[in-house]
Amino acid sequence: MLKAGDKAPEFSLPDETGLEISLSALLSKGPLILYFYPSDFTPGCTKEACMVRDFHSEFEEAGITTVGISPNNRQSHQRFKSKYSLKHILLSDTKKHVIRLFGVDGPLGVGVRRATFLIDPNQKILDTLCADFRLSRHDDFFREAITEHANKNFSNHE
Repeated sequence: MLKAGDKAPEFSLPDETGLEISLSALLSKGPLILYFYPSDFTPGCTKEACMVRDFHSEFEEAGITTVGISPNNRQSHQRFKSKYSLKHILLSDTKKHVIRLFGVDGPLGVGVRRATFLIDPNQKILDTLCADFRLSRHDDFFREAITEHANKNFSNHE
């Protein structure tokens, strides 16, 4: 798994509408919380996605974009977003290419680790969280990201 201080690899994946979105495009708006999750509609992943949804206005206020990535296809993401009123982008990595780039493929290539990355506009990973089964750890991670980055100016790309 990539760690704080590493450079996040560039990628491009389709969102739930089929639009290709790159990491650099996401970072052009400011810092990014990028989270990887195993599958739409499972109890843990639903709880995690809804937690991101519930923090949405605080993330927006702090200038932080949030994006989820799983191996599900865009049609599954559309249904998942609709059912749970998710406000953030969901990207489809059906071939698990980006999942492997970030080192969050499950043991023996099965599944996906539940991992979250805070990435600055220069593609530097500022913080990481791997919380396969302890979803409550995301609450603290999100609050810290919001507090730490709410007032920073990320418009200067070094």
